[in-house]
Amino acid sequence: MLKLLSALSRSQRAYVFLGIDLALIPAALILTYGVQVLPTSALETLRVSLPILPYLLLIAAALSKSLGLPNIQLKAYERFGIGLTALYALGLSVALAGLSWIAGLKLPIGTHVIFGLCYFIFVVAVRIVLLQVVTAMYRRAEPRSRVLIYGAGTTGTQLAQALSAHDSIDPVAFVDDNTSLQGMLLAGLPVHPPARITQLVRDRRISRVVLAMPSLSPPKQAQIARRLQKMGLEVQVLPSFAQLIGEEALIDKLTPVAPQNFLGRKSADGGLEKACQSYVGRSVLVSGAGGSIGSELCRQIMNCRPTRLVLYELSELALYTVHQELTHLTEGMGVEIVPVLGSVTDARQVRKVLADHHVQVVLHAAAYKHVPLVEANPLPGLANNVLGTRTLAREASAAGVERFILISSDKAVRPANVMGASKRMAELVVQDLATRHAETVFTMVRFGNVLGSSGSVVPLFQDQVSRGGPVTVTDVRVKRFFMTIREAVQLVLKAGAVAQGGEVFVLDMGKPVPILQLARQVIESAGYSVRDEVNPDGDIEIEIIGLRPGEKLEEELTLNGDLIGTRYQKIFCTHEKHLSEIEVASLLRGLRQALASGDEGAARALIARWVEGYGENGAGRKRL
Repeated sequence: MLKLLSALSRSQRAYVFLGIDLALIPAALILTYGVQVLPTSALETLRVSLPILPYLLLIAAALSKSLGLPNIQLKAYERFGIGLTALYALGLSVALAGLSWIAGLKLPIGTHVIFGLCYFIFVVAVRIVLLQVVTAMYRRAEPRSRVLIYGAGTTGTQLAQALSAHDSIDPVAFVDDNTSLQGMLLAGLPVHPPARITQLVRDRRISRVVLAMPSLSPPKQAQIARRLQKMGLEVQVLPSFAQLIGEEALIDKLTPVAPQNFLGRKSADGGLEKACQSYVGRSVLVSGAGGSIGSELCRQIMNCRPTRLVLYELSELALYTVHQELTHLTEGMGVEIVPVLGSVTDARQVRKVLADHHVQVVLHAAAYKHVPLVEANPLPGLANNVLGTRTLAREASAAGVERFILISSDKAVRPANVMGASKRMAELVVQDLATRHAETVFTMVRFGNVLGSSGSVVPLFQDQVSRGGPVTVTDVRVKRFFMTIREAVQLVLKAGAVAQGGEVFVLDMGKPVPILQLARQVIESAGYSVRDEVNPDGDIEIEIIGLRPGEKLEEELTLNGDLIGTRYQKIFCTHEKHLSEIEVASLLRGLRQALASGDEGAARALIARWVEGYGENGAGRKRL
């Protein structure tokens, strides 16, 4: 039957409705005559009326077609369709009265009124019955999604009413935290406490949950959604009325608070000043040019108008992105942009690039910097960060490069992890070259965590907030130095300009910032509150997850604590003891052997031997 109904065209369905409506006319006449006290019986009165019945049917067909009544879909047959039916029944009553008068039938006026009422009731009733029958057939033929509505407020009950007539969705029940609603029937559905969700899902075969609580904060909605998704349920969120009518369009365009707003001190942003003189008119190579630091180095160097900027990058996507951006920025500046796809560990390619483009300044920002990833993959981290630095620095010296600036990290000072140790080993390599190759100025720049860089803590916290939390902090005692990307890059370029060779430059970054405090600031800057013992109804919780392997409570900036001022107020340098040429050669030989054999234990032992302070806080030593 369902296949037959589905095969009917729209015009064919209209004729079916028209036929049903015409067939109801005799039935309405019989009922009309039967409920009245007439001189003759109902059947006799109908027999006498038979001569006018064909004319009445013709008039009914014409009137129905003109009103468009057969073309109204069953599911759309509401107030408008009922109104047309009433007008149609009134027209037939008038037609019956006129035909009866012409035929000489002496029927009371009330007969025509009752006929109109009976016919109206018949047509409406048949439409309602047909709708229920057809809906039941479709529901039986196609599986329906059984839905649980989370939230029994006004929005939830309106949703239940709207879904009750849906072809493929079957609302089953409500759940709500409001104890005053639990146990009630709303929109024909029972209201249950959230604790019964598991039982409801199992007993009522529920596959989807709709969160109908638009007034609830997004973090709390996200928390509920994640809890339900872990149960294997599909979760959908009903938007607020403001979102539906577009009032919240502006909110979609708002961006998270800029990371530099969490610096906790005045930004040391004084411009490059005279530092640009060291880069103007020169051919500059930036390794790791597609990274957070590397790309900002490129942007600021552009302001110094070098003749050529070589973008050396391992990631194709990162290289493409930064090249596209800089190409637009350099229009009309006369600066040649050269994208080079390759690794700094490839000595032959490095040598060719330096020679072909007559590189005079190298800014080495290429490195694996994410502590947990390098800790889990120590050999690739050491190969890239140590041997890559060795290759690029040695080839730069051989090519007669004027300046070589290594981007280092405060994690290189008494490191507790492989990443920090690899940066310290890179520093030792550069310090060794600085003592033996006076024609190239080798220097290092060491700074703390860069706010807003890829993988840094603020974007991580903001992402966790957007997902409803929790925001994870490793330890309540953890503190870090922070600086902005702009500050970090200015430090690099200024240090490169004043370097004499072999120094380590650091920035005065003020006092270290507690990470727990930073987490609170990120949550509150997003407009939410912290959920803790003091505020159990807050939006987002801060979860303490414990120190990760290789993580320290606090970082340091220098090994000896001695800082020497420079001509830049916020920039200091320090001269730290370094290994001899023989010791560096031994270090590199041992590292190559460990890499060749894939021996992580040997690599860690090598770090412990040559890197001062490695594992002193216990984080590194436990892994040996």
